[in-house]
Amino acid sequence: MQTNSPWRAPDFRTLFTATALSQLGTNIGYVAVPLIAVSALDAGPGQVGALATLSTAAFLLIGLPAGAWLDRMRQRRVLIAADLARAALFGSVPLAWWLDALTLGQLYAVVLLSGCATVFADVGAQSVLPQLVGRDGLVQANAAVVSLMAAGNVAGRGAGGGLVQLLTAPVAVACTAVSHLASALRLTALRATPPPPPPLPGQRTPLRAQIAEGLRHVFGTRELRALVLTASLNNLGSQIINTMLPVLFVRELGLSAGVLGLFWAAGGAGLFLGARCARPVADRLGHGRTLGLAGLCMAPSALLVPLVDRGPWLLLAGTGWLLCLFKTGMDNVLGVSLRQRMTPDALLGRMNATFRFLLTGALAIGAALSGLIGQLATVHTALWTGGGILAVAFLPVFLSPVRTHRELPQQAVAFR
Repeated sequence: MQTNSPWRAPDFRTLFTATALSQLGTNIGYVAVPLIAVSALDAGPGQVGALATLSTAAFLLIGLPAGAWLDRMRQRRVLIAADLARAALFGSVPLAWWLDALTLGQLYAVVLLSGCATVFADVGAQSVLPQLVGRDGLVQANAAVVSLMAAGNVAGRGAGGGLVQLLTAPVAVACTAVSHLASALRLTALRATPPPPPPLPGQRTPLRAQIAEGLRHVFGTRELRALVLTASLNNLGSQIINTMLPVLFVRELGLSAGVLGLFWAAGGAGLFLGARCARPVADRLGHGRTLGLAGLCMAPSALLVPLVDRGPWLLLAGTGWLLCLFKTGMDNVLGVSLRQRMTPDALLGRMNATFRFLLTGALAIGAALSGLIGQLATVHTALWTGGGILAVAFLPVFLSPVRTHRELPQQAVAFR
C-alpha cells in the first residue's frame, strides 16, 4: 500500500502494536533471565556468557536459510507462529521454578529455542514492512519502529528490574510469556500476506543458491557492505558490555536489580532520542553525512561506560551509555531504511537474513567473548574491550560511499 504516512496503513498499525507487545516482553526477559541465573542458580561469569551466547546463537545456526525460507512463505503465519513459540518457551520457566525443577540447562534450552523463533520474527517483520507502507514510507516507518524498540528498552528493562526486585525474576519471565502471547493474538488482525509467485516449471532455485544470492547482494554492494560491518561491530561491542553488567552490578558492586534496569533504561532513552532525531537531522544534513557525523562525534562516548562504579561514576557511565545508544538509534533508522531501499522485493528476506545473521552472530560471539574475558581476566577488562570496539565501530561507514548520500536512493538497485 503506497501512502505518504505509514500510519494510514491499518496493517502497519497492527504490526506496530504487535511489535510493541513483543518488545515489552523481550526487554523484561532481557533483565530477568540472566538475573535468574545469577541470583537463583548461582551462575558465574562464564555461565552467564554462555546463556547470552545461546540466546543469539540461532542466527548463526539458521539465520541464512531462514531468509530464503521466508521468501517462499506467507510471512503473516510465520510471525504468529514465532510469537506463540516464544510464549510457550518462556512460560515454561516460571512453571519449572514453581515446581522447584528449574535448572541452568532448561534456561539454556529456552533461550536457544526462543532465539530460533526470534530469527523468523525479526526477519519476517523487516521483510514485510515495505509491502505495508511502500518504499517511500520506509524512513518514517523505521523511525517509528526503532523508537518503539527504544521505548521498549526504557519501559521493558526498567519494568523488568522493578518486577525482579518486587516479585522475583521467574514472575517477571511469566510477564514475558504473556506479552508474546498478546502479540500473536494481535497479529491475527494482519491481513494475509500474498504468497510468493510460484517458480516456473524446472526453474526452482536450490536453497544454497538462494542464500548465495543474498550474500552476493550484501557484500557486492559497497554501501551495504559498510553498513553491515559497522552494525556488526556495534553489536559485538555492546554485547560484550551488556553480558557482564548483571555480574558487575549485582555481584561486584552490590547494587540492586532495579539500578541495573535503570542503567539499561538510560541506554533505551538514548536509542529512542536518536531514532526520533534521525529523520529531521538527516533532512537537514543529508542521510549519509548524518550517519558519518553521528559516529565521529558520539562513538567515543562508549569509553565512559567501563568507568561504571558507585556514586558519580555510575552517572558518568550512564551518560556515556546514553550517548552511545543515541548514535545507534540514528544508525538503525537510516541504515535499515537505506538497505531496504537498495534491495529488490524478491531479495528482501535474504538481505534481511544476511544482516541479521551477521549482526546477531556478532551478539553471540560478543557474549561468548565477554564470558571468557570475565572468567579469565576481570569483568572490567571485558567492559573496556567492548567500549574500545564501540568507539571505532563507525569507521566502515565513515570511510565508505554511504557518507556521500544526500538522500536515500529512490529505486531499488538492480541485483548484482
